[in-house]
Amino acid sequence: MAAAWQPACTIEHLRRRAQMLAAIRRFFDQRQVLEVETPLLCRTTGTDPQLNFFSSVYLAPPTRQTLFLQTSPEFAMKRLLAAGSGSIYQICKAFRNGEAGRFHNPEFTILEWYRVGFDLQQLMAEVAELVRSLLAADGLPLPAIQISYRQLFLDSVGLDPLVFQHETYAAYAAGHGIAEATALCGNDHALWLDFIFSHRVQPAMAAGTLYLVYGYPAIQSSLARNRSDDPRVSERFEVFVNGVELGNGFFELADPDEQERRFDREIAYRDRNGLPAVAKDRYLLEALASGLPDCSGVALGLDRLLMLATGSESIAEVLAFPLANA
Repeated sequence: MAAAWQPACTIEHLRRRAQMLAAIRRFFDQRQVLEVETPLLCRTTGTDPQLNFFSSVYLAPPTRQTLFLQTSPEFAMKRLLAAGSGSIYQICKAFRNGEAGRFHNPEFTILEWYRVGFDLQQLMAEVAELVRSLLAADGLPLPAIQISYRQLFLDSVGLDPLVFQHETYAAYAAGHGIAEATALCGNDHALWLDFIFSHRVQPAMAAGTLYLVYGYPAIQSSLARNRSDDPRVSERFEVFVNGVELGNGFFELADPDEQERRFDREIAYRDRNGLPAVAKDRYLLEALASGLPDCSGVALGLDRLLMLATGSESIAEVLAFPLANA
């Protein structure tokens, strides 16, 4: 048995991580996408009710201030985009409180990038190219499928995700071994979708296949533009392999007034449900008001990608020091 001070992963997995990071940097260097760094410790955090954050009190005189470990570098990177950076990417740590398990560690590594002038289809194609190139060296050819969220949901469970009727959803849950969803989700359409998707749709995805699932319901997409032809649907996609989520992307919302309304709705939801209070990121709203270029962006979880590359069963197998022995 290894001593407690020793790394949880093998030295070979450390080497594989280094190779992956080098390959990512080559990928973006060839495309003239600029690597950037933004702070991990921030004055504000996101308003998304589904994300729990870490906070710390900064005691330097003359003021006492609460700072947050970022759940994503998104807001800071959008400020760079508004300042004229052009297409950018970042490899960094992100932090989410209360998330630990086979696929989760409270501190994790992400790759986030934004492509100025790209629509969602162009970004999905680039994501597929990058992921497949990173895994090809490990003998994982990964055929790719693009499918709408609505079609995948209908095919998997027979429910229309854009039409919510509590009785219909509750009857489905009762008949498919997830009756606890009724008590957990109540009349919250977005929670029902998250629950059914994670319990029934993701497990039904074909193994060894890269899924690019696009057109998420707008109620689940506070930072993406809604489709002009159907405002019930957002310009959002997610990336899955073997039923495991690897990434989340948007055609980015650039309207500061709409973004502020969405922040307000999420803050009100937090207040109603007794969640920790957060403030709107005023710097982001000012950046949007100054003019965010049309762009699409995505974040990929590199630890999960490394799990695929190495055939690991747990995220702890690809981290030097996961929470258990940090």
